[in-house]
Amino acid sequence: MNRSFRPQDVDRLTQEHTSLLNGLGSVEPEFQKCQQLIIDGVREMVRQEALDTLKTVDVDELNRDKSGIRVKTLKDHGYTNVASLVGVPAASLAPINGISDEGAQVIKSKVDALMDQASKNVKIHLSLDHKTAESTHVVETIYRYSHLQPLLQTSQNLLRDYRQGISGDLESVQKGKVNKLVWWFTSRASQQQAVDSYGRLSGVIGGYYGDQARNVCESLSRIRAAGQKEAWDDFAKNPISYITVLEQLTPQYIGGADTRYGLPDDLAQQVKEQTYSLKGLKCQLRPYQEWGVRYVLHQGKVLLGDEMGLGKTVEAIVVMVALRNTGATHFMVVCPASVLTNWCREIEKFSDLSVIEIHGTNKNRTFQSWLESGGVAVTTYETTSTFIIGDDVPLALLTVDEAHYIKHQETQRSKNVRNIAQRAQRLLFMTGTALENNVDEMISLMEALQPDVASKVKGMEALSAAPEFRARIASVYYRRKREDVLTELPEKTETKEWCTLNEEEKKKYEEAVLNRKYSDARRVSWNMEDLKKSSKAQRLAELASKAKDDGRKIIVFSFFLDTIAKVKEMFGDACTEPINGSVTPQHRQQIIDEFDKAPAGTVLAAQIQSGGTGLNIQSASVVVICEPQFKPSIENQAISRAYRMGQTRDVLVYRLLCENTIEEKISNLLEEKQKVFDAFADQSEAAQKNLELDEATFTDMMQKEADRIRQERRSGENEALSEEKTDPVKP
Repeated sequence: MNRSFRPQDVDRLTQEHTSLLNGLGSVEPEFQKCQQLIIDGVREMVRQEALDTLKTVDVDELNRDKSGIRVKTLKDHGYTNVASLVGVPAASLAPINGISDEGAQVIKSKVDALMDQASKNVKIHLSLDHKTAESTHVVETIYRYSHLQPLLQTSQNLLRDYRQGISGDLESVQKGKVNKLVWWFTSRASQQQAVDSYGRLSGVIGGYYGDQARNVCESLSRIRAAGQKEAWDDFAKNPISYITVLEQLTPQYIGGADTRYGLPDDLAQQVKEQTYSLKGLKCQLRPYQEWGVRYVLHQGKVLLGDEMGLGKTVEAIVVMVALRNTGATHFMVVCPASVLTNWCREIEKFSDLSVIEIHGTNKNRTFQSWLESGGVAVTTYETTSTFIIGDDVPLALLTVDEAHYIKHQETQRSKNVRNIAQRAQRLLFMTGTALENNVDEMISLMEALQPDVASKVKGMEALSAAPEFRARIASVYYRRKREDVLTELPEKTETKEWCTLNEEEKKKYEEAVLNRKYSDARRVSWNMEDLKKSSKAQRLAELASKAKDDGRKIIVFSFFLDTIAKVKEMFGDACTEPINGSVTPQHRQQIIDEFDKAPAGTVLAAQIQSGGTGLNIQSASVVVICEPQFKPSIENQAISRAYRMGQTRDVLVYRLLCENTIEEKISNLLEEKQKVFDAFADQSEAAQKNLELDEATFTDMMQKEADRIRQERRSGENEALSEEKTDPVKP
C-alpha cells in the first residue's frame, strides 16, 4: 500500500481540511447573526429607556381624557406608573375587580400607545460612564460584527476558489484509504487519481489557501473568546466605528434617519446623486460626513458652517482625495497658525495625499516646491501675502479654515486670500463660529463664493430667520447642528461653581474695582499670592482630585497668562506644559500628544484664545473655565475641544465664579446673549447685533460695581456708628 495513504495520514488531512472549511463557512452566518443581534439589542436599549421614561408617568395619566379607567383599582394592585403596565396582557387585567374586558383592552391600548411614543423619542447613547447590561450586549456584538467584517470577504473568496476542488479531492483520497488487498486490485487510473488528490490537498493546506484559512479561523476563535472588557476597551479607542455600525443598521435610533440633512428637496436629490472615489482615504466617514462631501463636490464653491466638533477637516480632506482621484494635482489650505501643524498631521493621518507646510523662513522654497510637484500646500493667512500663483497653476481647491477671518474685505489678509480664491477652480470656506452672528459678514463671504446668490439675498437681512432666506442660501451656505447629527454623544453637564470670597480676597477685589484696575478685578481670587487663600484654586484642586478618582483628565482654560501659570504651579508635574500664544503650533501639538498618553488626573492648562480653537482633545472629559469670557462663542469653542465626535465619556464643564462680584453680572449677561447666539447658531439665523460684551458695557458694569461697593461700605460705616451710639457707656 502506498505510504502516502496510511489511514492516519488521510484522516489527519481530511480533519484539517474539514475544520478549515467549517470555519470559513461559519463566518458569513455568524456575521449575519451579529447583525440581527445588534438590531435586537438596540431595540432592547430603546425599550429600556422608554420604560425608564414611563416609570416617571403616573398611572393617573391613563385617565387624562376622563374615560372612566379605574385608576385607584390599578394602584391597589401595584400598577402605580405606566411602565408597570407595559407587557401586561389584557387577560391579566380583566379579572381585577372593577375592570371589565373592554376596560382592560382600553388600558392595554393606551399603554401600548404611550410606549410607542416614548420609544420614538429615544436616541441611544454608548458611553463608558453608562454601562448597562443592554449597552454592554450591543457593544460586545458590534465588536464581533466589526472584527468579522474583514474576515467575511476573505472567507467568501477562499470558499469560492477552493471549496469545490477540496471537496472532490477529499472524496478521492477517502477512496484510497483501503487495505493493501483492495488497493492492489484498484485500477492504475484510480490509484493515480487518489495519489494526485492527496498531493493537491497537501499542497493546498501548506500553501496560500492553508495560510489564509488558518488566519481566518484563528481570528474567529479570538473574536469568539473576547469578552466585555475587550469590547469596551476597543470602543474607547474606536468609538466612531461603533457609531457608524449603528448608523448603518439602526439609523432611526442614532439620528441618521434624516437623509437630506436639512437641504431643500431638489438640491438634496442632486447632492444624493453626486459620486466620488475614496481611493487613498485612510478613515471611515460618518453618513452625514459623506453627505457633506457630496454637497461640496456638487456645489463647487461653498461655505461649510457645521458646528464645531463635527469633523469639517476630515470632510475637506476627503474632497481633496476625491478630486485627486479625478486627476487634480494642486490643493491649498489657508488656516490660522495655531492649527497649521494639526492640518498637516490630519492630512497625513487620513489620506495618502502629499502635504507641504508653507510657513516660516523656508516659505519661498517650499512654495516653489509645491508649484512644481503639487500636493496639499498648508499655509497661514499671513504667509499668503508672499504668494504669486500664475494662471498656469491648476489650483483644484482652496480650503479656507476659520473663514470668518476674512469677513472684512478691506483687510490685507482678506485681499490676499481672495486673490488666491480667484485662481482656484473650487472653494471651500469653513467656519464653526456662526460667522460672528452677523448676516452682513455672511453675505460678504458669499460674495467671494457665489456672487449671484449673495446679490439675491441682499436686502433680505431682516428676514434672515425666515425659511425663504435659508432656502436661497442653501446652495452656498450649509450648517448642521451637533445635536442633529451626533445624537450619540455622551451627556454634557455644565455647572456654575460659585465660590465665596474670604475677607482677604474680598478686600483685594474691592480695591481693584475702586481703583479701576479692571483686569485685576477679572482675576478675582486668582490674584492671591498664596493659592491656599484662593477659593477658586481650592475648588479647582477638589475638582481635579475627583476627576482623577474617576479616571478622567482635565483641561483648564483662562484668558490670563498669570492664572495659567498659577494652575501649573498648583499641579506641578501633574500638569503638562501650558499652551499659550507663544507656543508654536508644532510644539502645541506635541503637548497635546503627551497629554493624550498621560494618566488620569493629568491637567492641561491653556489660554482660552490659544487652546480653545482648532485642537482636538477628546482624551479630556473635564473642562474648567477659570473666569467668564466676554463672548459666548469663546467658551463654546473651548468646551468643543473635548465635547466632539469621538468622545466616549460624559463631559463635565465647570465655570468657576465668585458670588457678589462682577463675575456674577457678566455671567447673567452672557446667559441672555447665549440664548440669542443659540438661535443663530442652531438655526442658521443671522443676528443683527454683535453678541460680545464690549468694553463700553463692561466699563459701565464696573462703575456700577464700584458704586455698589461704596454704598455697602457707607452702610457698614453707618451701622457701626449706630451700634456705637447704642452701646452702654463703659467705665
